[in-house]
Amino acid sequence: MHLNRNSIYAVLALGGGFLGGIIATQLTPGVAGAARAMHVVRAEKFELVDTDGNRRASLEVTDNGVADLILFDGAGRDDAEYRVTRDGIATISFYDKAGDKRVLMGEVPGGRNGVTVYGPSDKLMAGLTVSPTNEASLTLYDPNSGRARAGLGVATNGSPALALFDQEGRDRAELHVLADGHPGLALANESGKSIAGLPEREAPAAQTQQ
Repeated sequence: MHLNRNSIYAVLALGGGFLGGIIATQLTPGVAGAARAMHVVRAEKFELVDTDGNRRASLEVTDNGVADLILFDGAGRDDAEYRVTRDGIATISFYDKAGDKRVLMGEVPGGRNGVTVYGPSDKLMAGLTVSPTNEASLTLYDPNSGRARAGLGVATNGSPALALFDQEGRDRAELHVLADGHPGLALANESGKSIAGLPEREAPAAQTQQ
């Protein structure tokens, strides 16, 4: 029996970093009136500061064409980013106090879209993604090597599969249910060769007595 190589254990790869947030401002009547009279404001960069003059938000278009909205905490640390690249890749990123990325949500035209969670030093820990063909997958990663160790997915035809990987990221065990409802279990060695399997087999029909 061969491993089902169509099972889902994809790694989410999204470019850029990115934030989601709502900036609410209250304008005095005089300022509001001036804003209504101004139809277009053009600039390369805007910054929002608090009452102490500390930068709390930045909106700009970078030299490489990325529209970037960044929100900072009271200490000036980048806590969240909302970014859209020139070719339409949109991502939202959240960072911890050390500046490490912890959560990334993204949409990639023609690619996999989803959410990834990171540990310290930007190490990928988990990813939940959906492909353009509606294949959904949840992948868990080794916190030391960063390689995939377990994957749970559902193929386009509705077939679910659970795959387990060794320290090198090789598919070593798989449990799946085919579209026709037949379950299967497959084990493989380090070369990818199947060494054991338990496919469902229907009992042979009883022979007619003569």
